Amino acid sequence: MSNKSGFYLLLILVAFNFVSGQEQHKLFTGILQKYVRNGLVDYAGLKSGSILNGYMDFLNKTDPDTISGRNEKLAFWINAYNAFTLKVITDHYPVKSINDLHTGGRYLSHVFGTTIWHKKIFKINGKEISLNTIEHEIIRKEFSEPGIHFALVCAAVSCPPLRNEAYEGFKLAKQLNDQAKIFFNDSSKNKFDMKTRTAWLSKIMDWYDDDFGNSNEEILLYISKFLPAKLAQDIRDNTPEWEINYFPYNWDLNDLN
Repeated sequence: MSNKSGFYLLLILVAFNFVSGQEQHKLFTGILQKYVRNGLVDYAGLKSGSILNGYMDFLNKTDPDTISGRNEKLAFWINAYNAFTLKVITDHYPVKSINDLHTGGRYLSHVFGTTIWHKKIFKINGKEISLNTIEHEIIRKEFSEPGIHFALVCAAVSCPPLRNEAYEGFKLAKQLNDQAKIFFNDSSKNKFDMKTRTAWLSKIMDWYDDDFGNSNEEILLYISKFLPAKLAQDIRDNTPEWEINYFPYNWDLNDLN
């Protein structure tokens, strides 16, 4: 094969992978638009059909190493995490909380590594993988993108709202920025009192504090980027005076019904 022929073949393969990826984004977006309303999921409706199976098949057949571009690859992993979470809930629905799916109970399962997040019950590229591996060993370790915490949804009420469209590389920055704004401006998840300069934050900001900064001040400055102008300015001007507290996490299922 000549160098020119090899080059054209490469272009064809890249184009094919791009089109294939775009079609799969459309497939997942179709699922999300049909079964997600205001960040909540119609699990009963999703369970009654087999619509997720096609997307599971796509994930199983995809080699992530063939995905070109940082943002496109990160979008793939975010979508995979969210899709697998939907799958595990629908497989066990009706269920009151994802915590009910741990082996050994809510607390001991974390000690012994038997939570549903530890279990290698999903497949990507034919290889078994867990939700924890996707989140901690791949997304957090390889991409260093704090915005993923407002995109990954673990099926709980206190999680960020599930977006009703797939994440895509070409618009990922905007999607993550939108998610952060929605999350920090939802008073049920994060609340700011300018009079007392007290921030009541989601436990996500406590559990993953190192992803957002090395101190409370840095964390508050990070958050300020997504808040209304007057509040953001007060935080920036008076950062040391602000106190942080955390809301308890509501693990009830993010069920539409």
